[in-house]
Amino acid sequence: QVQLVESGGGLVQAGGSLRLSCAASGRILSIYTMGWYRQAPGNQRGLVATITAGGTRNLAASVKGRFTISRDNAKNTVFLQMDSLKPEDTAVYYCHAGVQEELAGPVNIHWGQGTQVTVSS
Repeated sequence: QVQLVESGGGLVQAGGSLRLSCAASGRILSIYTMGWYRQAPGNQRGLVATITAGGTRNLAASVKGRFTISRDNAKNTVFLQMDSLKPEDTAVYYCHAGVQEELAGPVNIHWGQGTQVTVSS
């Protein structure tokens, strides 16, 4: 029942910025960690950034100092502000969330469909 919908991807020149959003909807009791992963052609899907419900952030070394992850718990939304973009940031970016859907229930992992980010040089 839970759905994650990403938005904000697109084409940008190197050095530019994009802001990705991911909104969770459906049966949601609590959302724990939310985050972003990315996958470029020929590569494995890798961690970009995560943020816990308490606001603890974890960023991949390759994006530290350039990307910022944040969340709006009232709107069940996570954001990824991407600045100083490089061609190597080009990938499909996937939203990720751990969601508790009912009392005493498990935390279920959900993935968005992905949004393309292309950085030209």
